[in-house]
Parts: sequence; C-alpha cells; structure tokens
Amino acid sequence: MDECAHGASGVDLRLDRAHSARIYDYFLGGRTNFAADREAAAKVLGVFPAAQLAARVNREFMHRATRALARAGTRQWLDIGTGIPTSPNLHEVAQEVAPEARVVYTDNDPIVLAHAAALLRSHPEGRTAYVQADVTDPAAVLSAPELLGTLDLSRPVVLSLNALLHFVDDERGGGAHAVVEHFKRALPPGSVLAVTHATADFAPEALAEVTAIYRAAGTPVRLRDRAEFARFFDGWELLEPGITLSHRWRPDDPRDVAAVSAAEASCYAAVARKP
Repeated sequence: MDECAHGASGVDLRLDRAHSARIYDYFLGGRTNFAADREAAAKVLGVFPAAQLAARVNREFMHRATRALARAGTRQWLDIGTGIPTSPNLHEVAQEVAPEARVVYTDNDPIVLAHAAALLRSHPEGRTAYVQADVTDPAAVLSAPELLGTLDLSRPVVLSLNALLHFVDDERGGGAHAVVEHFKRALPPGSVLAVTHATADFAPEALAEVTAIYRAAGTPVRLRDRAEFARFFDGWELLEPGITLSHRWRPDDPRDVAAVSAAEASCYAAVARKP
C-alpha cells in the first residue's frame, strides 16, 4: 500500500474495506472516504435514503448542545468516539462562545488518529488534546496523561457520546450501559451527559437492512429503543426538552423540526446533568 493508505501513524488503514467513520464522513459531505466506503454508503442510501439527512441533523445536535452548554458556563468537554474531524468540530463551537474552553477528544480508531492534528488547533486561551483509547475501557480513558493534563476532573465535565453507543454491543466492556455508568461515577456533580443514538423505533425494516450492511462491512451495530436509551441517563436530571429526536432538541428554527420526520432522523438525543 502507498503512504496514504497507511496514514500519518504508519498504521494500515485498510482502504479496501468500508469503514463506519469514513461512511459517516461521506454522509456529512467530507472527503476522507474511499471507493469501498462510498459503495457501502450507496447500499445504505438504497434502503434508507435519509441516511445523509440523519447524519447531518445528528451533527447539528452536537453543535447546538455544545453551544448551549458553553453559554450556560460549561468549560470542559470529553468527547468520546470523535470520528474523522469535520469542521466545525466540537472545540471550535465551544471556543467560539468561550475561548478558554478545554476539550479532550477520544477514539480507538487509527483512521481518526491519522487526522487528529485537525482536532488540536485550539484557541490560544483554551486547550485541546487527543487520546487514543477505547470507550469500553473507561479506566484507560480517564487515566490518560493527555486527559489529566487538559481537564480538571474535580470540576464539571461534559461527556459527549455522539453517534457512538450503537457501535457498542452488550458484550464489550460489560455492555454499553455499564460503560456509561463507569464514566458517570467518575465525573463530579454538575457534569453533563450528552448522547445521540440510532434507533429502529420509527423505520424498523430500513434500519434492519442498514444494520446488516454495516455488519457485512465488519462493523456490528446495536440499535436501541427509547427505554434502552433512557437508561443511559439513570440518576441524572434531564435538561429540557428531555429525550427527543436529534433534530427536535432545542432547534435553532422551529421550521427545522417540520422539515425532518421521525423516520428520517431515526436518532434519539438527550442531555442530562449530574445532581
């Protein structure tokens, strides 16, 4: 393989196989995707034509939630499952409101590591860092020197888990709920949990086919219903409007809600604070 196929880290990025991060990048209109990724994306769009729209409104939720929390005084974020950088990234949104904001990005994917430099261009008053780690090993994430040198874990932190947990099955790390509980216990009062998660509640047949396409590409997907999604927030106080669909969480323009159906979004979203 050529140098591009191995990335900046020298790791084989296996460009001949579709990858979930690059498929998502394609749906967002990015350029870090290749023929195998576009082929898989075309299959997804064939059974779920709203996939690009769903990806876009999920990303827009992250922007709105980050902006709202920064305006409310939050200054620290831990973003796990960061994915391939797509501007504006979380730190760019947060630092637009609060230049001193600090953000730690985490992913276990060498593809993301190869592009991590884009995540480290912090505003001079703030700081960003990148941790190469797996969400299913919370202890490794929380003890990483890059994290401890950037965030003060005695002060509130936003734990951002956008479009990640549906890639965590119920076996790895004790299951997605056990993983989230570990992080929740480690964070101080006043911390915030912001999550989006794909669901088959509104388009079960199409999402079942999407799941099969990802599985065939080597990426298991575990879709969860509303009750399973709600469990991630047990013991924490949901912020208004509570559990909703990604495009319905504090929309910038009410017309944006009417423009997207529940089946097209097919993604739950919520933000909660630790009492």
